[in-house]
Amino acid sequence: MNAPVEPALNRRSSEKAEREQIKLRKRLLRFTGKAITDFNMIEDGDKVMVCLSGGKDSYTLLDLLLTLRERAPIRFDIVAVNLDQKQPGFPAHILPDYLRGRGVPFHIETQDTYSIVTRVIPAGKTMCSLCSRLRRGVLYRVAAELGATRIALGHHRDDILGTFFLNLFYGGRMKAMPPKLVSDDGRHIVIRPLAYLNEEDIARYAQARAFPIIPCNLCGSQDNLKRKEVKRMLAEWDKRFPGRVENTFNALARVVPSHLMDSGIFHFTGLRASGVAGVDGDIAFDEDACASEGTSDPAPITLHTQPHAEHTHQD
Repeated sequence: MNAPVEPALNRRSSEKAEREQIKLRKRLLRFTGKAITDFNMIEDGDKVMVCLSGGKDSYTLLDLLLTLRERAPIRFDIVAVNLDQKQPGFPAHILPDYLRGRGVPFHIETQDTYSIVTRVIPAGKTMCSLCSRLRRGVLYRVAAELGATRIALGHHRDDILGTFFLNLFYGGRMKAMPPKLVSDDGRHIVIRPLAYLNEEDIARYAQARAFPIIPCNLCGSQDNLKRKEVKRMLAEWDKRFPGRVENTFNALARVVPSHLMDSGIFHFTGLRASGVAGVDGDIAFDEDACASEGTSDPAPITLHTQPHAEHTHQD
């Protein structure tokens, strides 16, 4: 007698989903490892403080770093840190339970920044800026107390692009989130290992891994934020113009100061004709440079894979 059709279809569907999850995990590990390698984010003997908020991004960051640590040719430690901001209804047991289950050393820092933000910021106004500054100060202090040499944040490619356009549209600056920087107080190295990952893949991975997500009910719940406007713009671009978002992100790593207007990074006042042809030359408006706009197969600039990348502190 033939086997029932429905169970066979369900089995094949389940096997396909499992294969897709394996491919997704490999891709995320590869690109996370590549970002770490490209910017030398983690070195031998480092103690990496992973800032864990309870959202999909920070869970994914911790999960990938734990795997990469097992494969890396160097030794480094990981400690997870959560800042309990005393938001009403915050489920304080979820993160400790999860981290104990994973065998990850952790520290929960309790600071009532929620009351400060809600007292200082008028109702209906954006809380992100003040909340971020307060949180940053606390995390820097905790990093020093724990002896952490790296502070790892879960910002991804879309966060970096969003910040770039926020600065461009509303701040009048060409500035984004760097994948690696020195902290405001000059005492710490901050890293963003998920810099090459897009939010859609992270969301799929978090769902597949069934992370116990804790929603943000403070700034994350506010409507009409400028960052949300930029996010909608990028989503529309991605839908209407395949390759545009990726090309824009890649452009952040291919800056040509001589073709911008910042005399602080290019010496325009001392510019003289040398009689020798330059590498870039006067090609700012060449059509060939823009010919791939709107195509479905843009030439990748940044995200080239490297042999054995998964086995280093890298992709």
